[in-house]
Amino acid sequence: MAAVDVQRQLGHDGRQMKLSGHVGFDSLPDQLVNKSVNKGFDFNILCIGETGIGKSTLMDSLFKTTFNSEPVSHQLPGVSVRANTYGKSVDLQESNVGLRLTIVDTVGYGDQIDKTDSVQPLVEYIDSQFESYLQEELKIKRSLTSYHDTRIHACLYFIAPTGHSLKSLDLVCMKKLDSKVNIIPVVAKADTISKPELAQFKKKIMSELKENGVRVYQFPTDDETVAEMNAAMNSFMPFAVVGSREEIEVGGEMVRARVYPWGTVEVENENHCDFVKLREMLIRTNMEDLRETTHLNHFELYRKNRLKEMGFADSTADNRPVRLYDVIEEKKKNHMREMEAKEERMRQMFVDKVKQKEAELKKAEQDLHGKFDNLRKVHAEEKRKLDDRRRMLEEEINEFNRNKASVQAQQAQAERDMHQNTSPVLGRKKDRKK
Repeated sequence: MAAVDVQRQLGHDGRQMKLSGHVGFDSLPDQLVNKSVNKGFDFNILCIGETGIGKSTLMDSLFKTTFNSEPVSHQLPGVSVRANTYGKSVDLQESNVGLRLTIVDTVGYGDQIDKTDSVQPLVEYIDSQFESYLQEELKIKRSLTSYHDTRIHACLYFIAPTGHSLKSLDLVCMKKLDSKVNIIPVVAKADTISKPELAQFKKKIMSELKENGVRVYQFPTDDETVAEMNAAMNSFMPFAVVGSREEIEVGGEMVRARVYPWGTVEVENENHCDFVKLREMLIRTNMEDLRETTHLNHFELYRKNRLKEMGFADSTADNRPVRLYDVIEEKKKNHMREMEAKEERMRQMFVDKVKQKEAELKKAEQDLHGKFDNLRKVHAEEKRKLDDRRRMLEEEINEFNRNKASVQAQQAQAERDMHQNTSPVLGRKKDRKK
């Protein structure tokens, strides 16, 4: 900083200070730039599209590198967000500027017959990144300067090149995400339809988005240096892109292209697709605006809603400033009241359960006593019947014994009488023989 020569003069308006040298605060922008360059930048892209639509190929083409992406099946039961393999953070370096890039892929999106729950995992992932950043902000000892920002700054929504209209899933998904992330629609594999059909398809897409109230990201036009270019690029939305990992020699240079029997489609040829326009707008011109829009619009909206849920407010009903201590105390009182009410409900529930169990035990006991009385009555009745049967058998036995004795007596008497009757006859027979 140059030396400062300050002359103090007393004028009609009071004390005035005139600078006769260079102070140096005009170097503040340079200082901010140097600090930001030394720190590096975080930029996160969410790619939404059906399996096999060319998401990973386009990312490789955009950043001229190869991400370790693994192919997935079309038979997955649900949608998931892959942020650990293909979506891992990659450090890129260009002209002493460091970039921590995170590519987040959607696995299984649009492959299920029932697509009711296809969007919810994406919403939960975006909100979870906002929540992580918010929790870091609310810490007493926070380190936002070194914090790895994982919030989604740009969402590339890949539209299938059907040439007709958007699918219902496309409209539902973009409608739910337009307030959470900067959506940039792109027509994938644009080389599969003719140019006239592609132009009509792009107009149809923007018309349907407007009719359904879907807000897509618009490149800013408030900066005079890029206003004209951004306004022109907004008219190209959605971008018709083609990606390729193969390089061929064209005009003595190696370029990324797709070779077909009828010709060659060059990825970076603006006459073939809008890949260069997308790269210019996404990376080279408006990357910082995407980051700023994410922080000032989408994150602030999430932060406001979350703080309201926590009980925070800017002022009270009588326009007094809200102190954090008062908010915490009020939350504590509400929590204690909720806990007391919950405890009372649990106590009442326990009492009701005990009473119910007592009633059930009492009823079971009554049922048991009733069963015991019935068994006792049945036992007594069976015993009475058995005793009656035994008496009857005893009487029959006694009667049988009496009859037997009478018969035996009669037989004995008959034998005696027979013996007496036969004795004289035997005597006379003996005398005749003699």
